[in-house]
Amino acid sequence: MGVTFRYAEESDTALILEFIKDLAEYEKMTDEVVATEDMLKEWLFEKKKAEVIFAVADGVEVGFALFFHNFSTFLGRAGIYIEDLYVKLAYRGRGYGKSIIKKLAQIAVERGCGRLEWWCLDWNKPSINFYLSLGAETMKDWTVYRISGHTLKDLAQDI
Repeated sequence: MGVTFRYAEESDTALILEFIKDLAEYEKMTDEVVATEDMLKEWLFEKKKAEVIFAVADGVEVGFALFFHNFSTFLGRAGIYIEDLYVKLAYRGRGYGKSIIKKLAQIAVERGCGRLEWWCLDWNKPSINFYLSLGAETMKDWTVYRISGHTLKDLAQDI
């Protein structure tokens, strides 16, 4: 399975958006993707708020991960949060997903991070089983909350 990794460059913006849209299709959430190439260029490459790595096999990008640093006050150091991890359908079952997670673990260790975290949709049993097989723990006592859109804007003006 000869896989290599490379960090995305600005010229990869269209490819990153393609992977995001493929992931959204898999997750049945295509209507929620509002990202554009210009937005990704700004936030990934100008503001440097997240990073992308590609898994490459035989010269083809077969998977990707978009990640950024978070911070644990309890650990007193940063961690890595995986926002997106996706392997193209035609390349699944070959170990690329595991290789991506291992690469992200390596990056976390090299950077002195205390943990690697991500969310997974409750219905996505194949991914859940995969993550558990790697030794990942389900965060059973935690619930995710979100404020976005008009609610976020309204809340921001309410000071």
